Amino acid sequence: MDIHTLYWHWLVLGVVLIVGEIFIPSFTILWFGLGAILVGLVLLVVELDFSFQILLWTVSSVVFTLLWFRVLKPRAADRNNTELARQSSVGEAGLVIKLPTQTTNGKLRFSTPILGQEEWEFTCDSTVELGDRLHIEEISGNYLVVAKLD
Repeated sequence: MDIHTLYWHWLVLGVVLIVGEIFIPSFTILWFGLGAILVGLVLLVVELDFSFQILLWTVSSVVFTLLWFRVLKPRAADRNNTELARQSSVGEAGLVIKLPTQTTNGKLRFSTPILGQEEWEFTCDSTVELGDRLHIEEISGNYLVVAKLD
């Protein structure tokens, strides 16, 4: 039995799979849809045997899926969680609950968690007292660089 598919069959399959991603939010069907669209676009240019079309669809879908889960998703997650959270934390104010000494950092408490923690160690150029409100100027590793609020 010889199966003959046209380019638009693959394009329709790709669109159906991509639209199906809306109803089945696994974020994997999308890549199979993109693979089908790629096969459809290749068929616009070159005539391929059906078995080679299936092979191209399978390989391209697996490559798209691997690229997403191994390369793009981790980069996006790291950038979003780290940089955006750090940038949005600058300017937040907290109360001094432990004074800094010559050998240890002080400790601040925030009403809402900053990067998942309510209490942070801090360094400050000016002298502070218990209960002072300080705002974040920079997050440096595991401690905050802060300044007094005016």
